[in-house]
Amino acid sequence: MRDLSGQHGVVTPYEGLGHRRWDPAVPVPAPLCVHQTPVKPEWVDYNKHMSESCYLLVFGDNSDAFFRWFGIDEAYRASGRSFFTVETHLHYLREAMEGDPLRLTYQLLDLDRKRAHVFQGMHHAGTGELLATAEQMLLHVDMNSGRSAPLPPELYERLLAIRASHAALPVPTQVGRTIGIRRHSA
Repeated sequence: MRDLSGQHGVVTPYEGLGHRRWDPAVPVPAPLCVHQTPVKPEWVDYNKHMSESCYLLVFGDNSDAFFRWFGIDEAYRASGRSFFTVETHLHYLREAMEGDPLRLTYQLLDLDRKRAHVFQGMHHAGTGELLATAEQMLLHVDMNSGRSAPLPPELYERLLAIRASHAALPVPTQVGRTIGIRRHSA
């Protein structure tokens, strides 16, 4: 049973629970799949499909599962360090309906000592159909100073191992796309 009495605001599904830990002897899946969930009734809007903000909520839960897997958990955050999302690009490709089983993937596209460029896919777990994507830039921060900070060597090495595994994956077509109305010259 989880003790969330000290929690405020949004609580991810993994708060207060054990989670799969990093094991350097286990090959890194490419892409990773660390989070699955059904579409909950409270995520469905008046159009009878998953509301747009809830896609980001689910991608956030997937990030939380990823962070915990490679070493950013409650104890790490209690030390005053964490990853913050500084930019997100969402692509809504298909509707998700109440009860649909979702399988989330995570791909590390690039990193340096302070930043990680990641890509997430939301798939219908039954059909495999890609429903939505999220491309994000993450920044490692020291919350005590309020500034960006280099990752500790152990976590940076883990991310390098993940990046090496993910380097063989194709770059998804949604990566780097911009928003705009394309005009055709007359």
